[in-house]
Amino acid sequence: MSCKARLPWVLVLACMFVFSGCVSSSAKDDKKVGKTPDEIKKANLLKKIDRKFENPEAHYELGRMYQADRMWSEAEHHYSLALNFEPAHWYAQAARVKVLGEAGDKSKAALLNEIYVDQASNSAAASLKLGLGFQKQELDDDALRCYQQALRLAPNSSRINRQIGYYYLAKGDKVRAQDYFVRSFQLNADQGDVAYQLGLLGRKVAPPRKKQKNTKKLDKIVDDADKADKEARGG
Repeated sequence: MSCKARLPWVLVLACMFVFSGCVSSSAKDDKKVGKTPDEIKKANLLKKIDRKFENPEAHYELGRMYQADRMWSEAEHHYSLALNFEPAHWYAQAARVKVLGEAGDKSKAALLNEIYVDQASNSAAASLKLGLGFQKQELDDDALRCYQQALRLAPNSSRINRQIGYYYLAKGDKVRAQDYFVRSFQLNADQGDVAYQLGLLGRKVAPPRKKQKNTKKLDKIVDDADKADKEARGG
């Protein structure tokens, strides 16, 4: 191969080496200036937003970081932006209610709370997700309200009954927890964790029996028995 033919490959390799060196030096620079992991994460989220401003998850994660730093106004701003780009971001809704309350704007927090719960009221899944969001924000009364709303929409959901069981268990209400765990297990016996919790609560349940998936062998046994019976009767 001539020198002219090899030249482009040399240039490509050189560029790759320079690029990898830049990335490596950038990471080293972050460590040199003493940036904490949270500061690096925040910088990366800001870069994501700079590349694509309408990124709801990046705004939500940035809001979480501001919330952890008790920067209520900044957190609420990014939660609001996340909801602008993804209105059904249930965790952002719950977090926004939380930070508004922490910031002292109780009336706006209560108003948005009602709006969000009402928006989820036509869907058991939406109500459950919003409830999980509220529970994550330690807004327990609001979480239970959403779980009960979800249960009214889907009373035969083992998962919703299970979640309410865990809610009451966390509250130390073992009687109610057991009631919902029992109901959940009745609806779906293939839940090892629920059976375990019921055992701890003093309610023994039988493990689900393994279901036979392939019944061809069983069918053949019955068919052969029918055939033999007919032959014995001269059929």
